[in-house]
Amino acid sequence: MTLVPLFDAPLAVILHAFAAMAAFVLGGAQLALPKGTLPHRAMGWTWVTLMALVAATSFLIHTICQFGPFSLIHGLSILTLVSLPVAVGHARNHRIGAHRRVMLMLFAGALLIAGVFTLSPGRIMHDVVFGTVTHHGSCG
Repeated sequence: MTLVPLFDAPLAVILHAFAAMAAFVLGGAQLALPKGTLPHRAMGWTWVTLMALVAATSFLIHTICQFGPFSLIHGLSILTLVSLPVAVGHARNHRIGAHRRVMLMLFAGALLIAGVFTLSPGRIMHDVVFGTVTHHGSCG
């Protein structure tokens, strides 16, 4: 394992990756810790901010281009940016079941599933985890 490929990447990729890793750790803690408490709310706002940063920075990354400079993963980013305020609204309106479902879907889809795809050969995080060396260019 080496962080060199990540630190050699553009700033948007570095921000995206570290925000995603922080959101993953914080999200895991959120799932394990008591709900409805002041710490849960404070960590929740931090998690929402991190997830918004992950989604926003994805629009600056153009390594997989299916639709001009964008890919299906950018669609997930749009869904994330729409779902975050929906989930917060559910919590504020005491619709806890709906809040839980949206947050779990975001954690699973935008962090777990998308995270697994970052480990595909040819991706920066694959090089980080497995110590391989790949040329990472832009398709634009």
